[in-house]
Amino acid sequence: MAYFDAASAVPLHPVARQALLASLDEGWADPARLYREGRRARLLLDAAREAAAEAVGCRADELVFTPSGTRAVHAGVAGALAGRRRVGTHLIVSAVEHSSVLHAAEVHEAGGGSVTQVPVDRTGAVGPAAYAAALREDTALACLQSANHEVGTEQPVAEVAEACRAAGVPLLVDAAQSLGWGRVEGDWSLLAGSAHKWGGPSGVGLLVVRKGVRFAPQGPGDERESGRAPGFENLPAIVAAAASLRAVRAEAAAEAARLRELTERIRTRVPSLVPDVEVVGDPARRLPGVVTFSCLYVDGETLLHELDRAGFSVSSGSSCTSSTLTPSHVLRAMGVLSEGNVRVSLPPGTPAEDVERFLEVLPGTVAAVREKLGAPAATETVRAAGPDLVVDALGRRCPVPVIELAKVIGDVPVGGTVRVLSDDEAARLDIPAWCEMRGQEYVGEEPAEKGTAYVIRRTG
Repeated sequence: MAYFDAASAVPLHPVARQALLASLDEGWADPARLYREGRRARLLLDAAREAAAEAVGCRADELVFTPSGTRAVHAGVAGALAGRRRVGTHLIVSAVEHSSVLHAAEVHEAGGGSVTQVPVDRTGAVGPAAYAAALREDTALACLQSANHEVGTEQPVAEVAEACRAAGVPLLVDAAQSLGWGRVEGDWSLLAGSAHKWGGPSGVGLLVVRKGVRFAPQGPGDERESGRAPGFENLPAIVAAAASLRAVRAEAAAEAARLRELTERIRTRVPSLVPDVEVVGDPARRLPGVVTFSCLYVDGETLLHELDRAGFSVSSGSSCTSSTLTPSHVLRAMGVLSEGNVRVSLPPGTPAEDVERFLEVLPGTVAAVREKLGAPAATETVRAAGPDLVVDALGRRCPVPVIELAKVIGDVPVGGTVRVLSDDEAARLDIPAWCEMRGQEYVGEEPAEKGTAYVIRRTG
């Protein structure tokens, strides 16, 4: 089985396993106690903190360990907003942040705060000028991920941090995806990370708050971890997390170059092997092991199941793999195709042979899924007066509305229109994306008695 979902979790690094087992014997006591076992545990905790701080590029007393990366984000956002409440209640986030950041923003907004979402381009990157334009006198905090978790695009953190610093606004960076590959550049103020993203054990996050940043921890007070992460420290896991971060950093340069070559192989060859594919994300400024593409006329959930049966564990941002039946917020913000979405994220050590086998298996798998879904029973198609068609795809989920559009576009003359009736939220993203890929004109959407009418004009 080839595991290609490192953006979700990286397999436990051998160094992490060794450190975890060793510290189970040495680090079980309370590091806050003064007796021998407690002092031994405190030495392990301090050493782990110093190692993690060196990897991040901060002072040891600026870093605390949390029960997860999500808890680090939530504590960082809440504490920074509370610490600057006299300045204002305005929060800035990008439209493609991890759900942990967006959920924190929703809570802030529900509590009376204001939130600005900065849009991204079709590669998934924000513009530093857009962040600068969003800054206001009452801005308390800005948030920006170092790299996107779904498409791998790296963000211009240093440039955004410079704009925030000039305005006197702290910038919180969610560095979960990139921290294993290197330090986050720029004059950021707060940073969050998650150990299971770099090969450490799950259940360990880290939060950095630079000296001088106004910060007020929320919730009941606790004397542990500077009051920013209450509760007894999971010392064995913390030690393993710090040890594995140091270990992966030592291997990062060579492994990054190797994985970039493998993902570039996928980016280049998939469009030539599989018709009707859109490769998404920035082609250059990207994480070493992540490549994402979307396949027209494919049910994403079925494709992932078939690839799993073929021996490949991959992920997706497709609406068809979600219980919400709505496209990934990342793909939606980028304005790219969401149906049949596949995210390949290679963990360190991935053999080149596994990638070659994936490229051999993928074309036949996609073709089989398309054939199986394939030519579904024709939906009710009514020829209207004049050179227009109406396709009733109500009640049909992705990618059926797009398939039906593709089947009938040739039935109208150049200049004629097709109206696709759909109540699937994914159609709002996938129909315009299909038009761009096929060189047809997307006119827009119109209200309908049921669902929405998406209007397409044939241009050739």
